[in-house]
Amino acid sequence: MNNSVTALMTELQEEQVLALIKEQIGNGTNVNEILDACQEGMVGVGKKFEQGKYYISDLMMAGEIFKQISALLAPYMKGTEGNLLGQVIVGTVKDDIHDIGKDLVVGMLKSANIGVTDLGVDVPPERFVEAVKETGAKVVCLSALLTVAFDSIKATVDALADAGLRDKVKIIIGGGPVDETVCQYTGADNWGGDAQAAVSLAKEWL
Repeated sequence: MNNSVTALMTELQEEQVLALIKEQIGNGTNVNEILDACQEGMVGVGKKFEQGKYYISDLMMAGEIFKQISALLAPYMKGTEGNLLGQVIVGTVKDDIHDIGKDLVVGMLKSANIGVTDLGVDVPPERFVEAVKETGAKVVCLSALLTVAFDSIKATVDALADAGLRDKVKIIIGGGPVDETVCQYTGADNWGGDAQAAVSLAKEWL
């Protein structure tokens, strides 16, 4: 039956997949099995995006569906955090308040069984430093949609270096205007052109 969950998730059938999951929860199906099926579905969504069959709007929809599924499963998921691949810090840097791309990355990271600390938007460099110290995260994802925020990305990278944490974390940056030139300017380790790239890099580093 969980193959049906995977298929419905991949096809973005929101009402049907939520109804099926509620039914499975009611029947006592192991929530980890349900979550695994949903994660397989998200992988399918990512593949369709890479193939050009899905667009950013589809990824956003998938993220919203997964968020609802996570809320359904959360009461039954206590004690499963130890199965996470690792911890990632995500935030939109200071002087930028855009959150659509950030939220998409957060949703897809969670669907890949990665623990996420979402710092929100307009996040100052020192808050990223604090979060790394608090969580021990090995990956930091910095989002920016405005070119004026490139200096904030660089300041965040520099702040992590000043705190003695630069060699302990991998930094990925993303956002509409971000490219290899921006990556070199800011001192980040890599950049992602879309949410799927961010997830792939995070999994590789973790």
